[in-house]
Amino acid sequence: MSTRELPGRGERVADWFDGRLGIHTLGRKYLRKVFPDHWSFLLGEICLYSFVVLILTGVYLTLFFHPSMNEVTYHGTYVPLNGVRMSEAYASTLDISFDVRGGLLMRQVHHWAALVFVAGMLTHMMRHFFTGSFRKPREVNWVFGWSLLLLALFEGLFGYSLPDDLLSGTGMRFVNGALLSVPVVGTYLSMFLFGGEYPGHDIVARFYSLHILVIPGIMAALVVAHLILVVYHKHTQFAGPGRTERNVVGTPFMPVYLAKAGGFFFLVFGALALMAAVASINPVWSYGPYRADQVSTGAQPDWYLGFAEGLVRIMPGWEITLWGHTLVLGVLIPIVVFPLLLVLIGVYPFLEARVTGDKGEHHLLDRPRNRPVRTGIGAAWISLYLVLLAGGGNDIVATRLHLSINTVTWAIRIAVLVVPVAVFVVTRRICLGLQLRDRERVLHGRETGVIKRLPHGEYVEVHEPLSQAELHTLTAHQRPGELVRHEPRGNPR
Repeated sequence: MSTRELPGRGERVADWFDGRLGIHTLGRKYLRKVFPDHWSFLLGEICLYSFVVLILTGVYLTLFFHPSMNEVTYHGTYVPLNGVRMSEAYASTLDISFDVRGGLLMRQVHHWAALVFVAGMLTHMMRHFFTGSFRKPREVNWVFGWSLLLLALFEGLFGYSLPDDLLSGTGMRFVNGALLSVPVVGTYLSMFLFGGEYPGHDIVARFYSLHILVIPGIMAALVVAHLILVVYHKHTQFAGPGRTERNVVGTPFMPVYLAKAGGFFFLVFGALALMAAVASINPVWSYGPYRADQVSTGAQPDWYLGFAEGLVRIMPGWEITLWGHTLVLGVLIPIVVFPLLLVLIGVYPFLEARVTGDKGEHHLLDRPRNRPVRTGIGAAWISLYLVLLAGGGNDIVATRLHLSINTVTWAIRIAVLVVPVAVFVVTRRICLGLQLRDRERVLHGRETGVIKRLPHGEYVEVHEPLSQAELHTLTAHQRPGELVRHEPRGNPR
């Protein structure tokens, strides 16, 4: 007779939890989830890991930051500002930078992580845009990602305004001017945001609550929802041998992908720490405390909001008076165009589905060249952003290139209208050219450079046939409707 061994303590604990939470069933279903191996899928992980670093460093900084506009006289380690009147917020920022152990490193890791987070999200969304992974059934997840990007823009604005230094105060002056340009309710919006007449006494406390509590909470919820939908819909993948609309080819989450993801997290964390250690960012002690009667020279916003300032800088100073009210169109029009440019990104999946009549589900990604119109639109949007970013620094451009600021401003005004159209046309033609090249490779094979003489004296180049895998990759897509030409009868190609 054989005696059955009693289960160990660990097994009994696991059985207890499984009987009440169904952990074994969930683990068996999801721990073997397959992740594609393509490098572009790491862009989303960079966003996630940067967000984690932001939370960790942000918690550390909250232990020492004082979100108060009460005035104090500074007596600290940074000698040049000793005896200067400043807010408690600015004084505590100086203390974090010079007196708290590791404080300056944490500040810089936090700021660099914020920049990488926004850059990663923008690049991640552009990858989804150009490959068409936003199509059914992932439109809602696209909106979640777009909402995260929008919230990150304002989170960054509120974050770098907290130290109450002269640079961030100049940015707040810009925000106040934009609010005041809104007809009828502009003054009320300004009073509500600043808690009184600008700059008010509550702005840092209000921004602090938004920055560490309200917006991060919403973003965390969106991140969780975003990841849940990724698991539910499964990952998209590029076309290739063995890859269909009904499967995912790659590595399982446990243990292969989990090990890779863990290592990649430490790589991202290490890269952020290295940047923070060797590259100074936002040295608030160089700007001094904010004073309403001063403006910092060469003030520039962070890159992700530079295009919004560019809209204002290149706009003519138009004003009109209606029913006794003056409308400052030079500011009002840009603050209307700014959200419209962002909204266009958010609603694009629905616009494309409506225009093309595409109602099917898609789990295989497009090659950008096979969707020339979409690729052209994306390239045009990026070019417009870059032109407006240059407009946001028109004074710096004029100074560095020794040009008149009026010349630079007019050049950017013209470029805003011309460059996106030109980029769209050129990008679309390039995509069509690449399609023709792929067609030639499919039909005739790869050029080898070997010249062969035929028996009747003709010289031809030897072509090497493509492999079945390459042929599958080049032909596994539907023909876009925009490329379908209806030939007249009697004139076949």
